Order: sequence, then structure tokens, then C-alpha cells
Amino acid sequence: MAPPLLVDEPAPRIRRLTLNRPEQLNAMTAELCEALHQELQRAALDRSCRAVILTGAGRGFCAGLDLHGYGAAPDNDGSDEPRDRLANQQHMSTLILQLRALPQPVIAAVNGPAAGFGLALALGSDIRYASRDAVFRVAFVNVGVSNCDMGTSWLLPRLIGASRSHELMLTGRRMDAEEALRVGLVADVLDGKQLADRALESALQIASLAPWGVRLTKQGMWAALEIPSEQAAVEFEDRQQIMSTFGTAPPEAIGAFLEKRAAEFAD
Repeated sequence: MAPPLLVDEPAPRIRRLTLNRPEQLNAMTAELCEALHQELQRAALDRSCRAVILTGAGRGFCAGLDLHGYGAAPDNDGSDEPRDRLANQQHMSTLILQLRALPQPVIAAVNGPAAGFGLALALGSDIRYASRDAVFRVAFVNVGVSNCDMGTSWLLPRLIGASRSHELMLTGRRMDAEEALRVGLVADVLDGKQLADRALESALQIASLAPWGVRLTKQGMWAALEIPSEQAAVEFEDRQQIMSTFGTAPPEAIGAFLEKRAAEFAD
């Protein structure tokens, strides 16, 4: 049986995670979710990894929760149904938080339908590119539950604004790739193989930069969405910036500029 998640390195310092249930449009199960948890944990501890690409096998990114059954989160034993259901819910929702906590930027290459949990995976990524076949949908309400799930009610308004987000969440309608580009949900829309190439190009750009500076930038840009005032944001930035000046990157960057060579940043 094929593994639910494929892991490869399309280039040095770049890790690619491919959801691998193509016949089910990569619908989420406990097995796939746990595989993602484990691989993200490995990436977080690997200082040689500088960027992560998340994509789907076949013609889908992730169509949401597998309606034939999610399965059981680790340690569920069936003895307490409310506890087990909450454990399943948290098994899924904490994956979105893990994307944010990952030191490396995550690039979602959305190659097809991204609905429900699949949309949340895209929203929780740092950069999103889409194929022309991509379709986005806040789909939880279409199976009779709340569309406020997996961080979507927090992430979507911050990425595209409250008014458009409320319309998408209350209607559950589909949004195609061109609309996603127009409202700013994705950074670019591409044809066919160009999607994988664009995601890799972006990952390589990130990998060429000082890793400490990139990690502080990711941490700071997400924190800024929660900081309540400009004053507080600037004070947070000040401390981050001073921390970065104690790294090895600034002298290497300055030396490379003066010597007219490419900078080589240590992991």
C-alpha cells in the first residue's frame, strides 16, 4: 500500500510534502494527519531544511475530511466517546497551528480542490500558489457543521478581509483560482507543471537567505496579525532586530557585498 504522505527534496535544503491519496482527492484521514505531524516535527528539528513545499498528488490538493471515516487519533481507545471525538478534532486543528510554529516558511502549491481542511492547510501556509484548476471552499457547513473550524474563522479574514470572508463562510460557495488571485488569497496562478516550478523557485529564493533572519521574519509577521497596536508591533520588531544582529549572517552579508560575491549563510 502506498504511503499517505510522500517526502522528497527537489533541491538542496528544500523539503516537499505531497499528500498521497489521489483517488480520494487527498481527503484527510488520521493516518495522513499523523504523517504530516511527524514530518513537520522532523523538519522543525532539521536546521539544514530552509523551506517546505506542501502539495497534493494527482488532481487535488486536499478535498477536506474523508467522509468515509477519519479514523482515530493516536491514543484513542473507544472507551470515552466525547474524549475521543475531541482528541480527533485537536489532532486536526493543531496541525494548522504546527504550520505556523514551523521555523521554516511553508509554501502551499495548491494543484486542485482545497476544501474544508484542505483550505485550512492552504490558509495556514505562509505563501500560496495555485494552479488554474484550483478551487477553494469553506466546506464544513456543507456537511452540516460550523464553517468556523481548523482556524479558518481567524485566518481567512486576516488574509482577504472580513467582508469577503463572511460571504464565503456563510454561503459555502466555491471560489476559483482567478478569484482567489484577485482577492489576494494566492500570490500567483499558473498552468500545469509551472505550479511546481514556481513553488520551487520561491523555496530556493528563501533558502538563499539568512535562515535566522527568515525564521524571525516568519515569527514576526504572524505575531503582527495578533498584536493590537503599532506601538507594540514596533517594540516587538525592535527586539527581534537586535537579536538578529548577534547572528553570523550580517557580517557574511556585508563581506559578500564588499567582495562582490554571493553570500553563503550557515544553517
